[in-house]
Amino acid sequence: MKALSIRQPWAWLIANGYKDIENRTWPTKFRGRVLIHASKGMTRAEYEDVEDFLDDFTQITLPAFDVIERGGIVGVATITHCAPSDMRASLWHMEGQFGFQIADAKPLPFVACKGALGFFDVPKEIAAHLLALHGPKEAACNT
Repeated sequence: MKALSIRQPWAWLIANGYKDIENRTWPTKFRGRVLIHASKGMTRAEYEDVEDFLDDFTQITLPAFDVIERGGIVGVATITHCAPSDMRASLWHMEGQFGFQIADAKPLPFVACKGALGFFDVPKEIAAHLLALHGPKEAACNT
């Protein structure tokens, strides 16, 4: 099972279907279901910057800084496309970044898991736990 580690609160926004682009400095050919991993790192300043952005452009309310889950799997989504910066079509797609197009996102109950850079395979015991709870489609078993 493949996962992609994303800093909070961006991971929450993706898992809950609000953010349709994940920005990266590198392109990907990966297409399909992927687990959304919330990395451990998040400063209060980063969180407040995202809150300010949301206040300006949306009506989305984030979970509180102290309760937003970090350091584990928080959702699943499908990557359908990788758009270069000059093809930005979403307010979430940042200039100068590759935009991984996200579809069919859904939150999952938190499962603690160490993250990694880029796409990574979740440990076998965590994969088995996710399969038992959610089945192959929701557990990103198309790798």
